[in-house]
Amino acid sequence: MKHKAIQILAVATMLFIGGCTQMSALLDGSAPAPAPAASTPAPAAAPASPPILAFDEAVLAAANDVFTRAALPAGADRVAVVIDPLVDGMAGEQTVATKAIGERIAELARSRYPRFEILPFDAASLRRAPWVLVGTFTPVSAAGRTEGSRAAYRFCLALADLGTGKIVSKGLARSQLEGVDSTPLPAFRDSPAWARDPRVDGYIRTCQGTKAGDPIQPAYLDGILTASLISQAVDAYNAGRYRDALERYEAAEETPAGRQLRVLNGLYLTNTRLGHVDAANRAFGRLVDFGLEQQRLAVKFLFRPGSTGFVPERRLSGAYPMWLGQIARSAAQGEACLEVAGHASRTGPEPLNERLSLLRAEAVRRSLLANEAKLATRTIAVGYGSRETMVGTGRDDASDAMDRRVEFRVVNCAAG
Repeated sequence: MKHKAIQILAVATMLFIGGCTQMSALLDGSAPAPAPAASTPAPAAAPASPPILAFDEAVLAAANDVFTRAALPAGADRVAVVIDPLVDGMAGEQTVATKAIGERIAELARSRYPRFEILPFDAASLRRAPWVLVGTFTPVSAAGRTEGSRAAYRFCLALADLGTGKIVSKGLARSQLEGVDSTPLPAFRDSPAWARDPRVDGYIRTCQGTKAGDPIQPAYLDGILTASLISQAVDAYNAGRYRDALERYEAAEETPAGRQLRVLNGLYLTNTRLGHVDAANRAFGRLVDFGLEQQRLAVKFLFRPGSTGFVPERRLSGAYPMWLGQIARSAAQGEACLEVAGHASRTGPEPLNERLSLLRAEAVRRSLLANEAKLATRTIAVGYGSRETMVGTGRDDASDAMDRRVEFRVVNCAAG
């Protein structure tokens, strides 16, 4: 049994040149003696954090920034813009809040910035090489970190020119947590699994940590046509048009960038809704393989409150045996070693959260072993409590379901 270890080694080297030359010049008299050292200046004050605004004010502040800072190409009096739906900056999910932001930005552009022609996000619009607006809306701490107690939403917008492949302008703001509906939209709320996806990460990085003039992330740029098909599929699923959604997810899968989390989740969901049991099972199997290839697969199991047992409603937990069977088989066939990691939201005493998350991880691990006994020596259960929340608002509802996930992490293990 062979297992690969992935190491990322970051080495920063700094070379200081010239000190010896200056000292030699002083000794032979060819350079004047240095002036007496001045008193040490006071350290510069840290930049003030942006104000935390009401949700509507934050939307307007960021949108006005991104539009007013965007200079049109020479000779142009109008430019076409498509909006690739905004996402949560941690999970990459679309929520009620991100949808509202996109709609308000489009309304603002039409009413106050007519030089920007808002077009549908589809293949016909993309053929015009328009500008694209992307954005993230992420709960952060008072220090702006995506860990610890959350104090605000960090709101990032970026306008990018698909013709030049460059960021045109940015808009930033912070919003209060209160009064914001961050419940995932149905296509994301119903998705059974989450994994790191290079395409979604490329979208997020195109907005976060960039400035005007920077390049669009290649992983996002190369898959933007697929993203437009996924956006249409998501809209159809959210509206209950499952057959239409399935056709669009299948079309997205056929593109070069089609093998991604949103497509695989969508194929599972739509086939399930349409009663295509075998197709849904196959889609979930491909979803598991994708997650394990990314070294991290999170599954949204629903447990009874304070218990290690799944909720008894068949419509919610009826597919769990199939899920666990697929995960066990994929792990066994790939000879992967897994850490089964339980997580909890930020409510209740942390010692209890850690204990319950461990007990749930152990229960899931036992289910894996019932399917594949060979995993007994290649799996371990760990409880993280609320130390690794992705949402962190502690609402204990559909908005932070990702915080109560069980993850299957590919880890190193000794040959046996």
